[in-house]
Amino acid sequence: METEALAIAGEIDFSFWSLFMRATITVKLVILVLIAASFWAWSIIIQRTVVYRRVRREANRFDRAFWSGQPLDELFEKIGIEPKGRSERIFAAGMVEWDRSHRSDGGLIAGVQSRIERSMNVAVIREAESLQAGLSVLATVGSTAPFIGLFGTVWGIMNAFIEIAAQQNTNLAVVAPGIAEALLATGLGLLAAIPAVVFYNKLLSDSERIIAGYESFADEFSTILSRQLDS
Repeated sequence: METEALAIAGEIDFSFWSLFMRATITVKLVILVLIAASFWAWSIIIQRTVVYRRVRREANRFDRAFWSGQPLDELFEKIGIEPKGRSERIFAAGMVEWDRSHRSDGGLIAGVQSRIERSMNVAVIREAESLQAGLSVLATVGSTAPFIGLFGTVWGIMNAFIEIAAQQNTNLAVVAPGIAEALLATGLGLLAAIPAVVFYNKLLSDSERIIAGYESFADEFSTILSRQLDS
């Protein structure tokens, strides 16, 4: 009897597609949700990785130009009011406020230092929000995917036991397919969650380092302008 059950179980197709097609509609929906979440997470991971690499190159290129010794006015004229680079936009925000703070007689309006700092801080916040866009999705996938998969597993096992009770048979050929279909949901949940959590932590750390660089540049630029004001 045991040999027969093993032989029957060996003939059952346990491929992903077969497990999916045999699953209940609820488990199928769970699997589809997890597959979609996994693709969504990976698209964000790849896109953010590419963006961060480009941003670091832009920042290095701008730092070389900024510290090259050329006058700030010339650098500002070269990059324009609406530059493409993120570091350049922070610099441009400060320079625009600097230009606006000059009176027609060449003097400076009072409070120029604080206005420049606020302008650059707003620019830094704007760039930070843009850099970290999508990271909340990774956090959500990482925290919820295992529970969604667990729900699919619980539902699948419940239906497997219902099938066992209906057939009044507990041999391997009856039990194995239902359990395998149920565990597939948990496996997919972990498959979606683990990369999402790992890359969320990495990308968040990368973005924070980039943002810290922007804040450091804003402080240094503000110090340079302060020296010019004092002189």
